[in-house]
Amino acid sequence: MIITYLGKQFFKISQGDLVVAVNPISKDSKGDVKGSRFGSDIALSTTNHLDYNGFDMVTHGDNVPFSVSGPGDYEIKGIFIKGVMTETILNEKKYINTIYSLTIDNISICFLGCMSHNKISTETRGEIGSPDILFVPIGNNDLLDPAEAYKLAVSLEPKIIIPMDYDEKTLKAFLKEGGQDKVAPIDKLTLKAKDIVGREGEIVVLSS
Repeated sequence: MIITYLGKQFFKISQGDLVVAVNPISKDSKGDVKGSRFGSDIALSTTNHLDYNGFDMVTHGDNVPFSVSGPGDYEIKGIFIKGVMTETILNEKKYINTIYSLTIDNISICFLGCMSHNKISTETRGEIGSPDILFVPIGNNDLLDPAEAYKLAVSLEPKIIIPMDYDEKTLKAFLKEGGQDKVAPIDKLTLKAKDIVGREGEIVVLSS
């Protein structure tokens, strides 16, 4: 599995011929970060907002992804996806935020999306479980602040924590919360299931 970060909460996850896009940035986004364009097989959007719902950006030629944009259970190309509903506030407006859990190449992944508070119900925690890789938002005004983000992340007991939607200040604060100040950003993360063994709450920073 190869994970590449493209800014905001936009990730490309590749495994063999399979490509999964998460929270692609729409070409109409008003933000500073403009997403890359590529073809994907599956595309997930946690929140119906231009920063996170650019399905057009991950459609290329005949390669039109199976698009998932809300809670429910899905199976696409042998990948099981569970979407659990939460709510968030962006620019003083309430949105549905879907937390996605899926497994690729025997590695379990949880994508928290645009969470603006770190309180999740016992039922939601049960649905999420303890993922191998957890994607957590830090900062960006409306989203979890670094302390909240780290507290929530470690409570879910992931093996690897990947921060997203960060700037230099919030990333520094997040790494300090985790006592992992010396972590240097990498261009992409390449993993096999055996590489997860023995890790516990390790922060991996991907540069966009």
